[in-house]
Amino acid sequence: MAGGFVSQTPGVRNYNYKLTPKVFITCFIGAFGGLIFGYDLGISGGVTQMKPFLEEFFPDVQKKMKSAHQDEYCRFDSQLLTLFTSSLYVAALISSLFASTITRLFGRKWSMFLGGFTFFVGSAFNGFAQNIAMLLIGRILLGFGVGFANQSVPVYLSEMATPNLRGAFNNGFQVAIIFGIVVATIINYFTAQLKGNIGWRISLGLACVPAMMIMTGALILPDTPNSLIERGFTEEAKKMLQSIRGTSEVDEEFQDLIDASEESKQVKHPWKNILLPRYRPQLIMTCFIPFFQQLTGINVITFYAPVLFQTLGFGSKASLLSAMVTGIIELLCTFVSVFTVDRFGRRVLFLQGGIQMLISQIAIGVMIGVKYGTVGTGNIGKSDADLIVALICIYVAGFAWSWGPLGWLVPSEISPLEIRSAAQAINVAVNMFFTFLVAQLFLTMLCHMKFGLFFFFAVFVFMMTIFIYLMLPETKNVPIEEMNRVWKAHWFWGRFIPDEAVGVSAVEMQQKSV
Repeated sequence: MAGGFVSQTPGVRNYNYKLTPKVFITCFIGAFGGLIFGYDLGISGGVTQMKPFLEEFFPDVQKKMKSAHQDEYCRFDSQLLTLFTSSLYVAALISSLFASTITRLFGRKWSMFLGGFTFFVGSAFNGFAQNIAMLLIGRILLGFGVGFANQSVPVYLSEMATPNLRGAFNNGFQVAIIFGIVVATIINYFTAQLKGNIGWRISLGLACVPAMMIMTGALILPDTPNSLIERGFTEEAKKMLQSIRGTSEVDEEFQDLIDASEESKQVKHPWKNILLPRYRPQLIMTCFIPFFQQLTGINVITFYAPVLFQTLGFGSKASLLSAMVTGIIELLCTFVSVFTVDRFGRRVLFLQGGIQMLISQIAIGVMIGVKYGTVGTGNIGKSDADLIVALICIYVAGFAWSWGPLGWLVPSEISPLEIRSAAQAINVAVNMFFTFLVAQLFLTMLCHMKFGLFFFFAVFVFMMTIFIYLMLPETKNVPIEEMNRVWKAHWFWGRFIPDEAVGVSAVEMQQKSV
């Protein structure tokens, strides 16, 4: 089959496990790591359209907004303003590479704690900022926090969860991200109505709250059995595995973890080894999935929703309200993925979401093009504006149950232990790099490409949907340490996986899956 779909991967073992309160609680608390990323995504776009904030730090943008004949596409075009948003993601990219080593040597939870701590310090810098320098230093510290959290939390959730519910628990990270976005947009809605500089200072300063939540959570969370074995705490690892699986009969899974750890210890240079042919599927996926996730255009909506809605003719208050509505819809639709990803699988959600985003994005581009044309002048009536908001909500819903949560889930679950930290670091680094590019270039691209920008992103949505159909096998219900069997059974990736990586029955398994 061209798509390489594997519904029942031959040779994959079924371990003894059941859902225990400990797994539920630890994954719930662990998902807090997504709050800091989500809060920043939601807060920055709202703050950058608050007049007191613009007057304090970006007076040139404020002057553009007051121009009666300003091209609607270009009213917010400012490289310095976009640097405020995008500088965080450069810092996150750099820190994610260092986070890989800390996550491997000291455990997942301490990487999460360090992320929360640096995010806390960054929120203080931003809340009390007196000049551009303080503002950017705060953003960089926030970025370090996001890089550490995004590198460690998805891995932690994937390793703690039972195989049959790994998708649901890992998607809790995306739920936390979207919840952070929604809370941030609600805060922006009310703080924007405060006079003077107090409004934006409250919005930026309150980032310390999710930072304290992740720090507290990291202190009380246990580490994963995989991490404990990796660091030599074998007995503690077995007790933890028995605790989270709800049974003392964990010998088979525990032995697989031991074997994986022993194999990983043979890998002295995971950054070098991940380039070997046997890890080609994981390398390609951890590069292309975050690349495509950002080129869906979703962060255009997330970062700049209030700015975008003002560009479409909404008032300041109405634009914040519209951004809040889209955020709430994204949060609700993310739960669709939580409850369906382990039932219908990753591929179905990827493909359905991609088609939905493609159609709605083309429709948005057509409507904006008809109303504003290429000159950027014109008016959008209330009914047309409402329709555009509805199309944006449909687009956001498609992303929320597909590329949003699965963009973090799939890269975190597909790699063997010996390259897992390095692979997740690559995933975060690629994600942050293209997040930076989109954040830095979007307002300029909107100014020059006009409504064609939505068609630009639609092309990538089409490409990534084809990529998933052809290249991604199904990974639902497959234990992490058995994932090589999935790649071996794939029509294309199977040629890269050596037989010894999946056991003696590898060749037979591949023949059966053809």
